[in-house]
Amino acid sequence: MSAPALVATKTIVVADDTAFVRDRFRTALTGAGHRVIVVRGATDLLGHVRDEHSDVDLVVLDLRLPQGRGVEMVRAIRSHKNFTAPIVVFSGTIANADEVRDLAALGVTGYVNEYTAIQHIVPSLAPHLFPDQFNRRTSPRVVLSIPIAYRFGNTIAGAVTLNLSRGGVAIRTTSPLDLGTEVKVRFRLPAGRGEIEATARIAWVDRRLGMGLDFTEIDESDQRALEEFIRAHFFSNRKA
Repeated sequence: MSAPALVATKTIVVADDTAFVRDRFRTALTGAGHRVIVVRGATDLLGHVRDEHSDVDLVVLDLRLPQGRGVEMVRAIRSHKNFTAPIVVFSGTIANADEVRDLAALGVTGYVNEYTAIQHIVPSLAPHLFPDQFNRRTSPRVVLSIPIAYRFGNTIAGAVTLNLSRGGVAIRTTSPLDLGTEVKVRFRLPAGRGEIEATARIAWVDRRLGMGLDFTEIDESDQRALEEFIRAHFFSNRKA
């Protein structure tokens, strides 16, 4: 059974001090029918949260905004009238693993690469815009487009990944499987020495985006390679 089509209009605040990043996210999100507010500093961001908090569905945040103080900026957002909308952080602005833990305590479990390909922006943010339609993984995700093969029954299919975390993978396909279907997946990480194999189950489906898989069984060495890749990619190209 597939999730309903994603047609609702959402209001998203994109906060980043780089015009290139703001413009790309605004273009992708407005092209998908959403309302986008772009800000370049912490003062403007907090002002929009204060003035429009009840109408904001998602904040996409640069932790190194001018006038901002990293995790404290997120804490200030959360403290305003119990602001509960999802907050997604640009992964390149994370300083270290301690910040990831602090952000998780504030309810931030979404991360996106600010320089991800424009066609991947909407799929990467969809689980946070439509949480009821997706089983969101709580570990950081890396936006990654690589070939992946998956087997269900006697059928083997190929697709391309949307994003990857230590606990699962999202796949772009126009023919998603039924929720709960068990599959075997196989893929090779960039510069990886061998293929990673895992058993997974279909956790969410959407006809326009694809489907999400939660790993249920994976070899310890493959899990370690996956975690090392995500850790290296997640903290790469970090803003100073």
